[in-house]
Amino acid sequence: MDFISDVILRISLMAPGFLLAISFHEFAHAWMANRFGDPTAKSMGRLTLNPGAHYDLFGTIILPLILAVLNLGIFGYAKPVPVDARHFKNYRKSIFWVSFAGPLANVILMTVSAFFLALLRTQVDASFFLFNEFQNMLIWSVYINIILAVFNLIPFPPLDGSRMVSSFLSYEGQRKYEALQNYSFLFFIILWTTNIFSYVLIPAQKVGWGLVGMFIYMLS
Repeated sequence: MDFISDVILRISLMAPGFLLAISFHEFAHAWMANRFGDPTAKSMGRLTLNPGAHYDLFGTIILPLILAVLNLGIFGYAKPVPVDARHFKNYRKSIFWVSFAGPLANVILMTVSAFFLALLRTQVDASFFLFNEFQNMLIWSVYINIILAVFNLIPFPPLDGSRMVSSFLSYEGQRKYEALQNYSFLFFIILWTTNIFSYVLIPAQKVGWGLVGMFIYMLS
């Protein structure tokens, strides 16, 4: 029974930050695409922060639940936002910013979460009965958004970082570069079964927790 209670508690602390992170990520892609002239995502109801419009059965529900049960943190993804590049007047500029919008949204959310975490620690008495719960939710929100931002900026197809790089390449260069997607499954297996991603995360984590410290200093 304690095991089940622990799992439910972990999910309740991690789920709000996770669902907001992936929803804001996809919303940002849709918003930027619409801004550059492609209404495809908007017409399909993806220009929203509602997780129900973005969820993927495996990536948003099954995978995060498995990780939570195994006490391995939380990770997942949503359905990719559909983009029709034929609507873009400036293809390269549009693709770059539409691709960058998702990770940028996670950086913004990470910063906002860091601020509210600092606000909680400096302005709310630790005796408040939900202090630890709110604190842990915000800590998870900071951590989740760091992971999603860094992961999606990796320049390997089909991640957002690869599309940002692709926007600078010639047509032939794009075709060859995007062919790397055939090896994406192997790449992700290597990434998650080694310490490579952990090393990539370290600088970003230092920035994230450094922001928390800076906000605490400013609010104290």
